[in-house]
Amino acid sequence: MQNNPQGIELLNELAQSNLQLKKEIEKVIVGQKDVINQILISIFSNGHALLVGVPGLAKTLLVNTISETLGLSFNRIQFTPDLMPSDIIGSEIFSEKNQFEFIKGPVFTQVLLADEINRTPPKTQAALLESMQEKKVSYAGKNHVLPQPFFVLATQNPVEQEGTYPLPEAQLDRFMFNIWVDYPSFEEEIAIVNQTTTNYKYKAETVLNAEKILAYQSVIRELPVSKAVTEYAVKLCASTRPNTTHSSAITQKYLNWGAGPRASQYLIIGAKTHAALNGKFSPDIEDVKAVALPVLRHRLIKNYHADADGLSMDDIIKKLL
Repeated sequence: MQNNPQGIELLNELAQSNLQLKKEIEKVIVGQKDVINQILISIFSNGHALLVGVPGLAKTLLVNTISETLGLSFNRIQFTPDLMPSDIIGSEIFSEKNQFEFIKGPVFTQVLLADEINRTPPKTQAALLESMQEKKVSYAGKNHVLPQPFFVLATQNPVEQEGTYPLPEAQLDRFMFNIWVDYPSFEEEIAIVNQTTTNYKYKAETVLNAEKILAYQSVIRELPVSKAVTEYAVKLCASTRPNTTHSSAITQKYLNWGAGPRASQYLIIGAKTHAALNGKFSPDIEDVKAVALPVLRHRLIKNYHADADGLSMDDIIKKLL
């Protein structure tokens, strides 16, 4: 990186853009600073995010606002039990030219909001898998490339589980982050009420564009990582796997299943992005810790001992840290 003046200039520019992005987003969204920060980390890491929170916490507005500030196209899909895969990826119709023509679905966008993703059957959930992993859609033997950059930001309601289809582990693992969207504080809720019960419309300005985001994603991956930081991230993931060499006593007691190698990869790329957004040219262990909760919380499966002791998944991860 020292021999790459253009890369250093881009990183300095990214840190400034990050501050400007947050300033614009905060014109519309009150509070939720950690959530905003984690979504931006996942986007600049070229990863997808799952937002978990009860209804009415402005998850949809937040995603829409972020896409506006980034200068990216945005589509929303409301997932329902009768939604079909073709409603997401598109379908072929017989056109006036007497030939089949592929009509693109809402997945052909740069930011896709998959609203209440656990309310649609597994067949439709699986339609997103190839799009998320391969950044393309296959239909009738032909590949259709998605616009770049491409992010899926999915929402999920953790309370009402009747009539839902829990995401399988294979699909959960496609998400870089599992982001918990909590209630606002008392003061923040007063500000929200004051801001949303008048005729004044708050508007966030566009700060970036697709070309600049792709450049930032590329330079972040070039950041050097010390051997100690990589080993810390890998050991942290290995410590979550029961009945293995590196498993901890906490893991043996409270976990049925641990994180796979994809978690180690996301810890490092997330740490790189966290460092870059904060003006650093190389991540340290604190950067790994900063992204550990959203990376690991949906990749571990706790057992009845954890429930009996009243431990949440975050409690267990914090003990491992």
